[in-house]
Amino acid sequence: MNILSEISQLAKDLEVDFQIPEIYIEPGALKRINSYILTNRWDKIVLVYDENTYRAAGQRLEEFLKKDSLTTQGIKLISNENDQVIADEKSLVQVLIETPNDADVIIAVGSGTIHDIVRFAGHKMNIPFISVPTAASVDGFTSKGAPLILRGVKQTIQTAAPIAVFADIDVIKAAPREMAAAGFGDILGKYTSLLDWEISKLVGNEPFHEGAASLTRKALETCVEYIEEISNADEKGITILMNALIESGLVMQILDYSRPASGAEHHLSHYWEMYLLKTNQKQLLHGAKVGVATTMIVELYKKNWKKLLRSERIKNTVYGNGIEQYGEYIFSVIEKLPFPDELKKLLEKVGGPTTVEELGIPQEVVIESLNEAYHLRDRCTGLLLLNQIKETTIRL
Repeated sequence: MNILSEISQLAKDLEVDFQIPEIYIEPGALKRINSYILTNRWDKIVLVYDENTYRAAGQRLEEFLKKDSLTTQGIKLISNENDQVIADEKSLVQVLIETPNDADVIIAVGSGTIHDIVRFAGHKMNIPFISVPTAASVDGFTSKGAPLILRGVKQTIQTAAPIAVFADIDVIKAAPREMAAAGFGDILGKYTSLLDWEISKLVGNEPFHEGAASLTRKALETCVEYIEEISNADEKGITILMNALIESGLVMQILDYSRPASGAEHHLSHYWEMYLLKTNQKQLLHGAKVGVATTMIVELYKKNWKKLLRSERIKNTVYGNGIEQYGEYIFSVIEKLPFPDELKKLLEKVGGPTTVEELGIPQEVVIESLNEAYHLRDRCTGLLLLNQIKETTIRL
């Protein structure tokens, strides 16, 4: 995929003044960072990592920087009682306190959570940040949105995007297989997020851009086409997956919202995440939850959309006219989606979970999410619409 030219064209089409970050997705990309920092005449560098990502890339990066006598300070994020780093108030405050006010740049070394913490802290301190992904696990590396847990509630705060991305394929290939499976799950969620985005345009009169949708759809289709290479975690497969994840984030950055990449499947995922936080349980990988949630949303829509079209209740809502006008067309799009079993086979192929039972989410929480998760974002989705017509609790 030619990311830079496609993204440049999208920005031009939307008449957005967009500065594309420098992006390197290649073996050995870590070795390029010194030259980039020296070119910008920066000296005081802050590295943010956790114990695992320090071993994966942070220590090596620290050694590279010191060879050019650059002043480096490492911030090792504090894990919670489940031995995990969470993008919550404690982690945000740690980075804000330990980052010197005169730091020139902050480097996020890790996956999605570490990036969200760093992008928020850097934005608040007016310090640019560089992205160093250590796994192809999520599509948020290049976005502005930082999904944070604030007072136990998942909220996405618009902050800052990285000024550069150094995705070292040698590092990313070595990540545990479950990380790439999560990244693939996040990409697979585009089946329903793109559908929900179109529903929001037709029924909810929300903004939509076909060029952005087309780029996101192309990234999804490319990953599905190269499922064998991604499942093998070889250089070609991981490069394709990483390109797709980064492109998805850039599309969100240009639009300044996450609609093409986040629909009802993400609402379910966020609801489950908050449940695990409230019950003080170990968090699951974001993309693992999204992949499973995608299979559920597809099943829900395929089973219930005809019922929506026949519903008298929907006619008496603000969405009635849109459903009357576009409901049959939306159903034709739903029919073209892969069946849940097909999606599960793709997830299984890359080594990801395929059911809520594998995730360990209790059935009662799953049912709650189908009936309550649409409240998490003020967005028109198929899940919201089905909740408008329900006479009893929605179940699968």
